[in-house]
Amino acid sequence: MNDYLLISAAILLLISVLVSKISDRFGIPALLLFLILGMLAGSEGIGGIYFDDPALMQFIGIIALVLILFSGGLSTEWANARPVLKEGILLSTLGVLITGIIVGFFATVLLGLSLLEGLLVGAIVSSTDAAAVFAVLRSKGISLKKKLKPLLELESGSNDPMAIFLTIGLIQLITNPGSSLLNLIGLFFQQMLIGAVIGYGMGKVMQYLINHLKLGYEGLYPVLTLSLVFITFGLADFLKGSGFLAVYIAGIVLGQQDFLHQKSLMHFHDGMAWIMQIVMFLGLGLLVFPSQVARITGVALLIAGCLMFIARPISVFISLIPSKLGWREKTFISWVGLRGAAPIILATFPLVARLEQANLIFNIVFFVVLTSVLMQGTSLAPVAKLLKVDAPIIPKRMYPIEYVPMTGLKGELKELPVPPGSAMIGKAIFELGLPDEFLIILIARDNDFMMPSGGTVLQGNDTLLVLSDKESFNQVLAKFDLAAL
Repeated sequence: MNDYLLISAAILLLISVLVSKISDRFGIPALLLFLILGMLAGSEGIGGIYFDDPALMQFIGIIALVLILFSGGLSTEWANARPVLKEGILLSTLGVLITGIIVGFFATVLLGLSLLEGLLVGAIVSSTDAAAVFAVLRSKGISLKKKLKPLLELESGSNDPMAIFLTIGLIQLITNPGSSLLNLIGLFFQQMLIGAVIGYGMGKVMQYLINHLKLGYEGLYPVLTLSLVFITFGLADFLKGSGFLAVYIAGIVLGQQDFLHQKSLMHFHDGMAWIMQIVMFLGLGLLVFPSQVARITGVALLIAGCLMFIARPISVFISLIPSKLGWREKTFISWVGLRGAAPIILATFPLVARLEQANLIFNIVFFVVLTSVLMQGTSLAPVAKLLKVDAPIIPKRMYPIEYVPMTGLKGELKELPVPPGSAMIGKAIFELGLPDEFLIILIARDNDFMMPSGGTVLQGNDTLLVLSDKESFNQVLAKFDLAAL
C-alpha cells in the first residue's frame, strides 16, 4: 500500500513537471494543467485515487503558502517595488476588501446564503496570484512596461494575509454569533503590526545566522533557512500576529541583503515554491468531486463573472484613485487578477469548521479558480498588447561563475556595458587607469566569454563583469560617462 502511494505521488509530480512544458509552449497556465491532472487522478477520474480529507489539505496548504510567500518575498526586487509601495498596499488591503464585499453581496443574493456566508465566499476568492501571470507572459516572450510588473508582484505577495484574515474572521462570526465586528477590526491592525515587526526582525536574524554560523556543509543552509521560515511563522502566530505577512516581509528583508550561498538558496526556495503550488493544485483536483461541481456550474459562472468583470475592476479603480497610473495600466491590472494558491487553501477552512454550506462554498471556489485561470490566464498576452502595456523580455545574461558575498569584503559583482562611442573602446585595460578596487573578472563579447588581461582591448557592446566597491564603481562611471544597468 505504501509503495503504491509513493509511486502514485512520484508519478503525479513527474507528470506535473512534464505538462509544464505545455504551458511554456502554448501559453496555457500551468496551474490549470495541474488542476486538470488532479481531477483526472481523483476518485471520479481515470486514476481512481480517493482523497477526502480537508483537514490534511488545509495543513498542507498552510505549509505551502508559508513557503510560497517567503520565496516571493525573497525574489522581490525592493528597488523596483519601493516606488509602487503605496499602490501595492492599497490594492492588497482596500482592494481585497472591496472585492470581497462586492462578490459577497452578489453571492448572498444569487445563492440565498446568509450575509456572512456570502461575504465568506467573497473573502476566499479575493486575493490574486501573480506567479501565474508572469509564467504565461514569459511563455509568450512578453514583459510589462514601467511600474506594472513590480506592482503586480507586490500586490500578489502582500494581499494573501488580508484575504486570510477576512476568511478566518467571517468563520468566527458565523460559528460564534456573539463575536463583535469591532473586535475583529482591532485584531486586524494587531495582526498586521505584529506580523510586520516579527517579519522585519527575523529577516535580519536570518541574514546574521546565515553569514556567521559557518556551517561545515553547504547543504545545511537550506535546512537552516527552512527552520527559520517556520520559526518566523510560528512566532508571529503565537504572538497573535499574521504569520503569513511575517514570512513575506522576512523574505523581502533577507533578499535585499548579501548572504552566503545567496543564489543557491534562492533557487532552492523557488523550487520549493513550485513543489508547493503543484501539490496544492493537485490536492484541490483530488479533493473536488466533478459531479458535484457540475450541479452548480451556472451560478458559479455568474459569480466568476461578477469577480472578473465587476468586483475586480471596481476595486482596482477605487484603490488606485491616488495613483498616477493611466487608464490602460489600471484596466490591465483589473484583468490580471488571477486566482491561485490562496483560494485553494482558504476553501478548506469552511470544510474544517464544518459550516452548513461548506461543500457549496468549496465547489464554487473551485469553479471560480478554474474559470479565472482559464479565461484570464489564456488572454493575458493579447490583452497586454491591446492595451499597449507589453514590452519585450530582455534576457538576462548567465555567467559561468557565481559570486558568494563574504563578511569583510565590500566589493560587489556588477555588469558594466561598453556602449558604442565610449571612450573605453579601442583601449587596452591597462590604459584605462582603473582604480585599485575595480577588477574586471570577465568580458562578455557577442555570445562568448573572455578572461581579461591587462592587454585586452575593449570593443563596443562588450559587457564587463566587474568586482568593485561602490565608490570605485561610481568613479569609473563618471570618468567614462557611463550609465550602470
